[in-house]
Amino acid sequence: MGFFEKIKAGLSRTRENIGHSLDNLFAGELNDDFYDELEETLILSDMGVETTMEVVDTLRRRVKEEKVRDAQGARELLREIIARMLQVGDQDLALGQKPAVLLFIGVNGVGKTTTIGKLAARMKGEGRKVLLAAADTFRAAAADQLTVWSERSGAEIVKQHEGADPASVVFDALAAAKARGCDAVLVDTAGRLHNKQNLMNELAKISRVADRECPGSSRETLLVLDATTGQNGLIQARQFRETAGITGIVLTKLDGTAKGGIVLAIAHELGVPVKFIGVGEGVEDLMPFDPAAFAQALI
Repeated sequence: MGFFEKIKAGLSRTRENIGHSLDNLFAGELNDDFYDELEETLILSDMGVETTMEVVDTLRRRVKEEKVRDAQGARELLREIIARMLQVGDQDLALGQKPAVLLFIGVNGVGKTTTIGKLAARMKGEGRKVLLAAADTFRAAAADQLTVWSERSGAEIVKQHEGADPASVVFDALAAAKARGCDAVLVDTAGRLHNKQNLMNELAKISRVADRECPGSSRETLLVLDATTGQNGLIQARQFRETAGITGIVLTKLDGTAKGGIVLAIAHELGVPVKFIGVGEGVEDLMPFDPAAFAQALI
């Protein structure tokens, strides 16, 4: 299955949710009712009111400026508008200066550890030497789960006992990465700390260790979100952006939601790029995000 086909398949539930409405809309006339119904349909896809209003207002303006006469022409414009709004920041991973340090954050249950394992497998397939750091020392069996992914992906792993200092695990992992000539260190972090201050303190401590041990190395702080949580995911993203200074989003379980419009809401309202999406259970189903292919599959 090709790249576009995978995204299209991953968005099948969203398209089932809004596809019939869109097909009827784009078979009709361009009038006020068209825009009102389009607005309602996009909101139903969890695109959010603010983002939907901007999309529809931009479409109205472009249709008028470019003298588009039919709804199919408006459909092409809509795809273009959505793709452009999804192009936020640098959507490629920062991997230039070795060892790159990729910190994965997010609440429990979003698929963080699985995402790390799948990304490790992808990077290994690209010929990179990858090391995993089991810095989620609070959750029982978190290190065991990451170890399973280490074995599946062929990536090395550094871990300590449950309850160990996460920054100490990161210190050991960075030392090992430098000694072994690794290209990247993928750091799993605790999904739940007692409050924002604890989270900030923990992440700041890990960042200080990375600054000291690997000055000048490429750095990412990637927030993993579960697409099936919809607008709750957007709330989580706002909180983590304030707390952790995230550089990108990984959106998992997109194939499990009928409200894939949340991707656009996150990118537009937060100004943070979506870097990867999960569209299935397989290792190969964690894919680099392509705004144009996503817009084409959605509309």
